[in-house]
Amino acid sequence: MRIVMMGTGTFAEPTLEALLAGPDAVVGVFTQPDRDGGVKRGSTRQVGRGMKEIAAEKGVPVFQPESINAAEGVAMLRGLAPDLLVVAAYGQILSKEVLSIPAQGAINVHGSLLPKYRGAAPVAHAILNGETETGVTIIRMSAGLDAGDMLAKAAISIGDETAGELEAKLAPLGAKLALETIQRLKAGPVVGEKQDPKLVTKAPKLTKDMGLIDWSQLAEQVCRLVRAMQPWPTAYTYLHRVDKPPLRVIVYRAQKRDELQLERFIKERGTIIRHLIRASSEKPVGSITVPPHGELWVGTRSGSTVQVLELQPAGKKRMTAEEFLRGYPLNDDDRFGPATPG
Repeated sequence: MRIVMMGTGTFAEPTLEALLAGPDAVVGVFTQPDRDGGVKRGSTRQVGRGMKEIAAEKGVPVFQPESINAAEGVAMLRGLAPDLLVVAAYGQILSKEVLSIPAQGAINVHGSLLPKYRGAAPVAHAILNGETETGVTIIRMSAGLDAGDMLAKAAISIGDETAGELEAKLAPLGAKLALETIQRLKAGPVVGEKQDPKLVTKAPKLTKDMGLIDWSQLAEQVCRLVRAMQPWPTAYTYLHRVDKPPLRVIVYRAQKRDELQLERFIKERGTIIRHLIRASSEKPVGSITVPPHGELWVGTRSGSTVQVLELQPAGKKRMTAEEFLRGYPLNDDDRFGPATPG
Protein backbone atom coordinates (compact mmCIF):
# COMPACT_ATOMS: atom_id res chain seq x y z
CA MET A 1 0.00 0.00 0.00
CA ARG A 2 1.03 3.59 -0.68
CA ILE A 3 0.15 5.44 2.52
CA VAL A 4 -0.05 9.16 3.23
CA MET A 5 -0.05 10.21 6.89
CA MET A 6 -1.75 13.41 8.07
CA GLY A 7 -1.26 14.61 11.63
CA THR A 8 0.29 17.05 14.07
CA GLY A 9 1.68 16.75 17.58
CA THR A 10 2.45 13.99 20.02
CA PHE A 11 -0.83 12.15 19.51
CA ALA A 12 0.04 11.64 15.82
CA GLU A 13 3.77 10.96 16.13
CA PRO A 14 3.59 7.34 17.38
CA THR A 15 1.29 6.45 14.48
CA LEU A 16 3.75 7.92 11.97
CA GLU A 17 6.65 6.08 13.60
CA ALA A 18 4.71 2.82 13.49
CA LEU A 19 3.82 3.29 9.83
CA LEU A 20 7.44 4.05 8.93
CA ALA A 21 8.54 0.86 10.69
CA GLY A 22 5.80 -1.18 9.01
CA PRO A 23 5.71 -3.08 5.71
CA ASP A 24 3.94 -0.44 3.61
CA ALA A 25 5.40 2.59 1.87
CA VAL A 26 4.74 5.97 3.48
CA VAL A 27 4.93 8.23 0.43
CA GLY A 28 4.17 11.54 2.10
CA VAL A 29 3.40 13.29 5.37
CA PHE A 30 1.05 16.26 5.76
CA THR A 31 1.28 18.34 8.93
CA GLN A 32 0.25 21.82 10.04
CA PRO A 33 2.32 24.83 8.96
CA ASP A 34 4.93 25.93 11.49
CA ARG A 35 3.33 28.30 14.00
CA ASP A 36 4.96 29.35 17.27
CA GLY A 37 7.20 26.31 17.32
CA GLY A 38 4.28 24.06 16.49
CA VAL A 39 2.27 24.97 19.58
CA LYS A 40 -0.71 26.76 18.12
CA ARG A 41 -3.92 24.98 19.02
CA GLY A 42 -5.46 22.41 21.33
CA SER A 43 -3.81 19.00 21.58
CA THR A 44 -1.45 19.94 18.73
CA ARG A 45 0.34 22.18 21.19
CA GLN A 46 2.14 19.09 22.44
CA VAL A 47 5.09 18.45 20.19
CA GLY A 48 7.60 15.68 20.78
CA ARG A 49 10.17 14.92 18.11
CA GLY A 50 8.04 16.63 15.46
CA MET A 51 6.34 15.11 12.41
CA LYS A 52 8.76 16.85 10.04
CA GLU A 53 11.81 15.52 11.84
CA ILE A 54 10.48 11.98 12.03
CA ALA A 55 9.63 11.96 8.33
CA ALA A 56 12.94 13.55 7.34
CA GLU A 57 14.91 10.78 9.07
CA LYS A 58 13.35 8.32 6.62
CA GLY A 59 13.53 10.59 3.60
CA VAL A 60 9.74 10.96 3.38
CA PRO A 61 8.53 14.23 1.79
CA VAL A 62 6.62 16.60 4.06
CA PHE A 63 3.82 18.95 2.98
CA GLN A 64 2.40 21.83 5.04
CA PRO A 65 -0.39 23.52 3.11
CA GLU A 66 -2.47 26.15 4.89
CA SER A 67 -5.50 24.20 3.71
CA ILE A 68 -5.46 20.64 2.44
CA ASN A 69 -8.80 21.39 0.76
CA ALA A 70 -7.48 24.28 -1.36
CA ALA A 71 -6.38 23.58 -4.92
CA GLU A 72 -2.70 23.56 -3.93
CA GLY A 73 -3.23 21.02 -1.14
CA VAL A 74 -5.39 18.77 -3.31
CA ALA A 75 -2.75 18.81 -6.04
CA MET A 76 -0.02 17.87 -3.54
CA LEU A 77 -2.03 14.89 -2.35
CA ARG A 78 -3.12 13.78 -5.81
CA GLY A 79 0.49 13.80 -6.98
CA LEU A 80 1.36 11.16 -4.38
CA ALA A 81 -1.25 8.72 -5.71
CA PRO A 82 -2.01 7.23 -2.28
CA ASP A 83 -3.94 4.05 -1.67
CA LEU A 84 -4.84 5.07 1.88
CA LEU A 85 -4.83 8.15 4.12
CA VAL A 86 -4.08 7.69 7.81
CA VAL A 87 -5.14 10.74 9.84
CA ALA A 88 -4.46 11.58 13.51
CA ALA A 89 -5.04 15.02 15.08
CA TYR A 90 -4.41 16.77 11.79
CA GLY A 91 -6.46 19.82 12.74
CA GLN A 92 -8.29 20.25 9.43
CA ILE A 93 -11.59 18.76 8.25
CA LEU A 94 -11.04 16.91 4.97
CA SER A 95 -13.30 17.72 2.03
CA LYS A 96 -15.11 15.11 -0.05
CA GLU A 97 -12.63 15.81 -2.84
CA VAL A 98 -9.66 15.01 -0.60
CA LEU A 99 -11.32 11.87 0.74
CA SER A 100 -12.02 10.67 -2.80
CA ILE A 101 -8.34 10.68 -3.83
CA PRO A 102 -6.98 7.55 -2.07
CA ALA A 103 -8.15 4.32 -3.66
CA GLN A 104 -9.10 2.81 -0.28
CA GLY A 105 -10.27 6.00 1.39
CA ALA A 106 -9.07 7.30 4.74
CA ILE A 107 -8.98 6.11 8.33
CA ASN A 108 -8.81 8.35 11.38
CA VAL A 109 -7.17 7.65 14.74
CA HIS A 110 -9.52 9.35 17.22
CA GLY A 111 -8.82 9.75 20.93
CA SER A 112 -12.17 8.71 22.39
CA LEU A 113 -14.61 5.84 22.54
CA LEU A 114 -16.91 6.98 19.76
CA PRO A 115 -19.65 8.02 19.37
CA LYS A 116 -18.78 9.90 22.58
CA TYR A 117 -16.60 12.99 22.23
CA ARG A 118 -16.54 13.82 18.57
CA GLY A 119 -14.41 16.87 17.91
CA ALA A 120 -11.04 18.48 18.44
CA ALA A 121 -10.53 17.94 22.20
CA PRO A 122 -11.93 14.52 23.16
CA VAL A 123 -9.39 13.81 25.91
CA ALA A 124 -9.93 17.08 27.75
CA HIS A 125 -13.72 16.78 27.60
CA ALA A 126 -13.63 13.21 28.89
CA ILE A 127 -11.72 14.42 31.96
CA LEU A 128 -13.96 17.46 32.41
CA ASN A 129 -17.07 15.28 32.43
CA GLY A 130 -15.69 12.85 34.99
CA GLU A 131 -15.45 9.81 32.71
CA THR A 132 -13.76 6.80 34.27
CA GLU A 133 -12.51 5.43 30.96
CA THR A 134 -11.68 6.59 27.47
CA GLY A 135 -9.82 5.09 24.55
CA VAL A 136 -9.07 5.16 20.85
CA THR A 137 -11.39 4.47 17.93
CA ILE A 138 -10.30 3.89 14.34
CA ILE A 139 -12.98 5.10 11.94
CA ARG A 140 -13.41 5.11 8.20
CA MET A 141 -13.55 8.82 7.43
CA SER A 142 -16.69 10.39 6.00
CA ALA A 143 -17.93 13.91 5.35
CA GLY A 144 -19.32 14.26 8.90
CA LEU A 145 -17.14 15.22 11.87
CA ASP A 146 -15.80 11.95 13.35
CA ALA A 147 -18.99 10.28 12.11
CA GLY A 148 -17.59 7.37 10.08
CA ASP A 149 -18.03 3.67 10.67
CA MET A 150 -15.95 2.29 13.55
CA LEU A 151 -13.31 -0.24 12.47
CA ALA A 152 -11.51 -0.84 15.78
CA LYS A 153 -11.72 0.32 19.38
CA ALA A 154 -9.71 -0.06 22.60
CA ALA A 155 -10.30 1.41 26.08
CA ILE A 156 -8.14 2.48 29.04
CA SER A 157 -9.02 3.75 32.52
CA ILE A 158 -8.79 7.42 33.45
CA GLY A 159 -6.90 8.11 36.67
CA ASP A 160 -5.61 11.47 37.86
CA GLU A 161 -3.76 12.30 34.63
CA THR A 162 -3.77 15.67 32.95
CA ALA A 163 -5.13 15.79 29.42
CA GLY A 164 -1.58 15.83 28.10
CA GLU A 165 -0.56 12.80 30.14
CA LEU A 166 -3.67 10.86 29.16
CA GLU A 167 -3.22 11.72 25.50
CA ALA A 168 0.35 10.42 25.71
CA LYS A 169 -1.03 7.07 26.94
CA LEU A 170 -3.58 6.92 24.14
CA ALA A 171 -1.16 7.74 21.32
CA PRO A 172 0.74 4.39 21.18
CA LEU A 173 -2.54 2.53 21.55
CA GLY A 174 -3.85 4.41 18.52
CA ALA A 175 -0.72 3.54 16.54
CA LYS A 176 -1.14 -0.16 17.31
CA LEU A 177 -4.82 -0.14 16.30
CA ALA A 178 -4.02 1.76 13.08
CA LEU A 179 -1.46 -0.85 11.98
CA GLU A 180 -3.83 -3.70 12.79
CA THR A 181 -6.62 -2.03 10.82
CA ILE A 182 -4.39 -1.50 7.79
CA GLN A 183 -3.53 -5.20 7.72
CA ARG A 184 -7.22 -6.06 7.84
CA LEU A 185 -7.92 -3.67 4.98
CA LYS A 186 -5.19 -5.31 2.93
CA ALA A 187 -6.68 -8.74 3.55
CA GLY A 188 -10.06 -7.82 2.13
CA PRO A 189 -13.16 -5.67 2.67
CA VAL A 190 -13.72 -4.59 6.27
CA VAL A 191 -17.25 -3.92 7.50
CA GLY A 192 -17.36 -1.24 10.18
CA GLU A 193 -19.86 -0.65 12.96
CA LYS A 194 -22.25 2.27 12.57
CA GLN A 195 -22.22 4.90 15.31
CA ASP A 196 -25.42 5.25 17.30
CA PRO A 197 -26.55 8.88 16.78
CA LYS A 198 -28.37 8.81 20.13
CA LEU A 199 -25.05 8.36 21.95
CA VAL A 200 -23.16 11.16 20.19
CA THR A 201 -21.52 13.80 22.41
CA LYS A 202 -19.35 16.72 21.30
CA ALA A 203 -15.81 17.73 22.26
CA PRO A 204 -15.24 21.14 20.67
CA LYS A 205 -11.90 22.88 20.47
CA LEU A 206 -10.68 24.37 23.75
CA THR A 207 -10.52 28.13 24.24
CA LYS A 208 -8.56 30.22 26.72
CA ASP A 209 -11.76 31.31 28.45
CA MET A 210 -12.56 27.68 29.30
CA GLY A 211 -9.63 27.65 31.73
CA LEU A 212 -11.21 30.14 34.16
CA ILE A 213 -11.87 28.33 37.46
CA ASP A 214 -15.40 28.59 38.85
CA TRP A 215 -14.97 28.23 42.60
CA SER A 216 -18.76 27.82 43.03
CA GLN A 217 -18.41 24.31 41.63
CA LEU A 218 -17.62 21.25 43.73
CA ALA A 219 -13.96 20.59 44.56
CA GLU A 220 -13.94 17.53 42.32
CA GLN A 221 -15.10 19.61 39.34
CA VAL A 222 -12.44 22.25 39.97
CA CYS A 223 -9.72 19.60 40.11
CA ARG A 224 -10.95 18.01 36.88
CA LEU A 225 -10.79 21.40 35.16
CA VAL A 226 -7.19 21.88 36.30
CA ARG A 227 -6.24 18.50 34.81
CA ALA A 228 -8.27 18.90 31.62
CA MET A 229 -6.79 22.29 30.73
CA GLN A 230 -3.19 21.03 30.63
CA PRO A 231 -1.03 21.50 28.69
CA TRP A 232 -3.28 24.17 27.13
CA PRO A 233 -4.99 26.53 27.77
CA THR A 234 -4.25 25.92 31.52
CA ALA A 235 -6.62 26.63 34.40
CA TYR A 236 -6.45 30.09 35.94
CA THR A 237 -8.02 32.36 38.50
CA TYR A 238 -7.45 35.82 39.98
CA LEU A 239 -6.19 36.62 43.45
CA HIS A 240 -8.11 39.54 44.97
CA ARG A 241 -6.28 41.41 47.71
CA VAL A 242 -7.33 44.54 49.56
CA ASP A 243 -6.14 47.74 47.83
CA LYS A 244 -4.33 45.80 45.08
CA PRO A 245 -5.31 44.99 41.49
CA PRO A 246 -6.42 41.42 40.72
CA LEU A 247 -3.46 39.10 40.12
CA ARG A 248 -3.87 36.43 37.44
CA VAL A 249 -2.69 33.04 38.68
CA ILE A 250 -2.33 29.80 36.69
CA VAL A 251 -3.16 26.68 38.72
CA TYR A 252 -1.14 23.65 37.60
CA ARG A 253 -1.88 21.08 40.28
CA ALA A 254 -4.69 20.75 42.78
CA GLN A 255 -6.38 18.02 44.78
CA LYS A 256 -9.66 17.57 46.60
CA ARG A 257 -9.54 17.44 50.39
CA ASP A 258 -12.03 14.65 51.04
CA GLU A 259 -12.00 14.78 54.80
CA LEU A 260 -13.03 18.42 55.11
CA GLN A 261 -16.42 19.98 55.68
CA LEU A 262 -15.69 23.67 56.06
CA GLU A 263 -18.95 25.28 55.01
CA ARG A 264 -19.10 27.51 58.09
CA PHE A 265 -15.69 29.01 57.28
CA ILE A 266 -16.47 29.75 53.63
CA LYS A 267 -18.00 33.20 53.40
CA GLU A 268 -17.53 33.34 49.62
CA ARG A 269 -16.48 30.77 47.01
CA GLY A 270 -12.75 31.10 46.46
CA THR A 271 -12.10 31.90 50.12
CA ILE A 272 -8.56 31.01 51.15
CA ILE A 273 -9.37 28.90 54.18
CA ARG A 274 -6.11 28.82 56.14
CA HIS A 275 -6.41 32.54 56.84
CA LEU A 276 -9.92 32.22 58.19
CA ILE A 277 -9.03 29.52 60.71
CA ARG A 278 -5.74 31.15 61.73
CA ALA A 279 -3.65 28.07 62.52
CA SER A 280 -0.17 26.93 61.59
CA SER A 281 -0.29 23.21 62.38
CA GLU A 282 -2.70 20.39 61.68
CA LYS A 283 -4.78 20.47 64.87
CA PRO A 284 -8.48 19.64 65.03
CA VAL A 285 -10.93 22.49 65.58
CA GLY A 286 -13.93 20.48 66.69
CA SER A 287 -14.39 18.07 63.77
CA ILE A 288 -12.41 20.30 61.42
CA THR A 289 -8.90 19.56 60.15
CA VAL A 290 -6.87 22.76 60.05
CA PRO A 291 -4.59 23.55 57.08
CA PRO A 292 -0.93 23.15 58.05
CA HIS A 293 1.51 25.98 57.54
CA GLY A 294 2.54 26.33 53.89
CA GLU A 295 -0.59 24.71 52.45
CA LEU A 296 -3.13 26.60 50.38
CA TRP A 297 -6.75 25.46 50.73
CA VAL A 298 -9.59 27.12 48.83
CA GLY A 299 -13.29 26.87 49.64
CA THR A 300 -15.72 25.67 46.98
CA ARG A 301 -19.34 24.53 46.83
CA SER A 302 -21.06 22.67 49.70
CA GLY A 303 -18.10 23.06 52.03
CA SER A 304 -15.80 21.06 49.76
CA THR A 305 -12.21 22.19 49.59
CA VAL A 306 -9.44 22.27 47.00
CA GLN A 307 -5.80 22.16 47.99
CA VAL A 308 -3.76 24.07 45.45
CA LEU A 309 -0.35 22.42 45.08
CA GLU A 310 1.39 24.30 42.25
CA LEU A 311 0.63 27.66 40.72
CA GLN A 312 2.17 30.53 38.79
CA PRO A 313 1.42 34.21 39.44
CA ALA A 314 1.54 36.46 36.38
CA GLY A 315 5.11 37.39 35.52
CA LYS A 316 6.62 34.83 37.90
CA LYS A 317 7.85 31.26 37.64
CA ARG A 318 5.86 28.14 38.48
CA MET A 319 6.04 27.47 42.22
CA THR A 320 4.70 25.36 45.07
CA ALA A 321 1.92 26.64 47.32
CA GLU A 322 4.44 27.11 50.14
CA GLU A 323 6.66 29.28 47.92
CA PHE A 324 3.61 31.25 46.82
CA LEU A 325 2.49 31.93 50.39
CA ARG A 326 5.97 33.15 51.32
CA GLY A 327 5.99 35.61 48.43
CA TYR A 328 2.37 36.72 48.72
CA PRO A 329 1.35 37.13 52.37
CA LEU A 330 -2.44 36.91 52.49
CA ASN A 331 -5.06 38.53 54.69
CA ASP A 332 -8.42 37.27 55.92
CA ASP A 333 -10.40 38.97 53.13
CA ASP A 334 -8.17 37.85 50.24
CA ARG A 335 -9.74 35.32 47.92
CA PHE A 336 -9.64 33.76 44.45
CA GLY A 337 -12.24 34.49 41.80
CA PRO A 338 -12.89 35.89 38.32
CA ALA A 339 -11.15 39.05 37.14
CA THR A 340 -14.16 41.15 38.15
CA PRO A 341 -15.84 39.91 41.33
CA GLY A 342 -19.58 39.69 41.13
